[in-house]
Amino acid sequence: MNILEIPFVANIRRNHALEHATIHVLTEHNPRRHLMGRTTAHGFYLFGEVEIEEVAAAVSEALDRLRSGEHCLAVHPRCGTNLATAGVLAGLASFVVTSGRSKPRLARLPQIILAATVAVMVAQPLGLALQQHVTTLPEVDGVIIEEITRQQRGRVVVHRIDLGQGSGPPCP
Repeated sequence: MNILEIPFVANIRRNHALEHATIHVLTEHNPRRHLMGRTTAHGFYLFGEVEIEEVAAAVSEALDRLRSGEHCLAVHPRCGTNLATAGVLAGLASFVVTSGRSKPRLARLPQIILAATVAVMVAQPLGLALQQHVTTLPEVDGVIIEEITRQQRGRVVVHRIDLGQGSGPPCP
């Protein structure tokens, strides 16, 4: 069995896909909205100024749209996967440029900047591909919304979306 197929990992990937799809739906309705999500094994958290009724409607719509084949909703351009990919590639590129050379590091600064810049440019499509094939799983048949709660933590609004697995695909 491939690591991505282990039930615990697959569950996190499904939740991550639904988190992204929910953020897509909410920002379609209000493009100026600033949202952030964090996936867990039991669902996801949504940070941002949104009413609980709107979150509930968006999660339901996102689930329906993923089930109907809109798998592109599972990938989001501002996902942490993209940031991590850019950081790792830029760090590796800089390391490679600074390794094994006799020139002082400061003299290699233009090459380090160029290598890091190229790495960040490559990271954008690579990060999206990693989301599509590794960190998300848009096949959400059987996923059910168990509970949505809203908390105010200082000035930050946090919604917790608890998800579960139903007995099978939803009834038509």
